[in-house]
Amino acid sequence: MKAADGFLESHLRARRDGGRKLLVPYITGGIDPRWIDLVRAAADAGADAIEVGIPFSDPVMDGPTIQAASERALDQGATPGSILDDVAGADVDVPLVVMTYFNIAFRVGVERFAAEAREAGISGMILPDVPMEEMGEWEPAARAAGLETVMLASPLTPEARLPVLTGRSQGFVYGVNLLGVTGERAAIGDHAASLGARLKAVTDLPAIMGFGVSTPDQAAAVAAHADGVVVGSALMRRVLDGEGPLRVGQAVADLRAGLDGG
Repeated sequence: MKAADGFLESHLRARRDGGRKLLVPYITGGIDPRWIDLVRAAADAGADAIEVGIPFSDPVMDGPTIQAASERALDQGATPGSILDDVAGADVDVPLVVMTYFNIAFRVGVERFAAEAREAGISGMILPDVPMEEMGEWEPAARAAGLETVMLASPLTPEARLPVLTGRSQGFVYGVNLLGVTGERAAIGDHAASLGARLKAVTDLPAIMGFGVSTPDQAAAVAAHADGVVVGSALMRRVLDGEGPLRVGQAVADLRAGLDGG
């Protein structure tokens, strides 16, 4: 079902402004034949938006768990087209955001990929391998399709660049709260606090932090410095270990409780 244009940002702003910390689970498209049921379970368990990964064979930011999830999905025949076809029937009431790499869009055709993603019900797009200065081909296509383009900021993003980057981000700004690739960590470190403060100083856009957030306690600790968290590897590890929608939904509910102080 195609949501209204601007749904990602308006939905997240409304929930944040209502006093809620935002939770964005990541699900790899096609990781399991029941993967859309994973999306529905996450929505039912309290997700505020859901990031859908379209797997790519040569990722630059994904750690071993997400790489394994992508390999499983590709081995099972997942394609950008099959994932968007599945998304079109998801019927969830929270925004869906695709995370993938530009080669996928380039190969399909940038305008066609943006239009097909939007038609399937996707509200936003994250292309982590496209620097802000090289968005010239993507941004017009996304704008024409009604897709919100989410930018990433890292602990190394220079001060002068941060307001420019957040000014071009739509939906939310994705704060990368550690150096390195995605994956579970025993400790988050202190980048979340400093980057969260820097983002909040330059933008009112929802600032959601990802990378390494794995447990309810970590989610609460990171979200204390921002508007919310993205959690991916901790959930996809469960699927790789054989867990299904019920157990993954419970894990999302536990993260929700952690963010809500429960």
